[in-house]
Amino acid sequence: MIKTMVKAENVHKFFGDLHVLKGIDLEIKQGEVCAILGPSGSGKSTFLRCLNELEKIDAGRIYLEGELLGLKEVSPSPWRFWEKEKTTLAHLSDREIAKQRAKVGMVFQRFNLFGHMTALENVMEAPIQVKKMSKAKAQELALHQLKRVGLIDRQGHYPAQLSGGQAQRVAIARALAMEPELMLFDEPTSALDPELVGEVLSVMQDLASQGMTMAVVTHEIGFAREVADKVAFMDEGKIISYGTPQEVITNPNHPRAAAFFKQVL
Repeated sequence: MIKTMVKAENVHKFFGDLHVLKGIDLEIKQGEVCAILGPSGSGKSTFLRCLNELEKIDAGRIYLEGELLGLKEVSPSPWRFWEKEKTTLAHLSDREIAKQRAKVGMVFQRFNLFGHMTALENVMEAPIQVKKMSKAKAQELALHQLKRVGLIDRQGHYPAQLSGGQAQRVAIARALAMEPELMLFDEPTSALDPELVGEVLSVMQDLASQGMTMAVVTHEIGFAREVADKVAFMDEGKIISYGTPQEVITNPNHPRAAAFFKQVL
């Protein structure tokens, strides 16, 4: 039986009075690629940031491999035996959240590479600082990940010496260096010139073929149609259509999705 990697239950998120996520339910199985599509402002990126605990949810629950993210159940004091049924939830500490976050790799629209470090040093940094890996082992791992994204020959280059596509591939290698169980991509090609988009999507397609569990917020409909196992279409803070690419994109099962894809395709 294929295990569930991500499970979101009735997730809500507010920014002040703005209700951004309005009861998100989503399940991603191990090895699946889930593309999250929809118009700008529909809450796609916010939801992805909640999966990586960069934003705290206001209601609902998110699980990663069955582990509750960002929260823990707290039982009352044993001396207050009359409250034993009143288990409550409390936020995890920053250290506990960091431990959970280490299981998740995230690639953003902007590459966020350290400008004073080479590509190799950028990829080595997190394993050394977070996992306390030796420099020699981190370098071996970083070289492997740079080779994986086709940039072994750029290991000594600084971000300013790389194209946008190359910089984004270094960012992917950096995320992979933490050996995550889940990869999140937040519109990874939106900041790239059109001719550079393909090289990044190709790396993502390779990861998918290798069984990496992925959630991808993207406007690249072709990628979603060809690579995704499931597609979630969001509008106004809700997932209003969910299914295979055939069900959501090719033959939309919701009129709002149908209108969107008619306009963008």
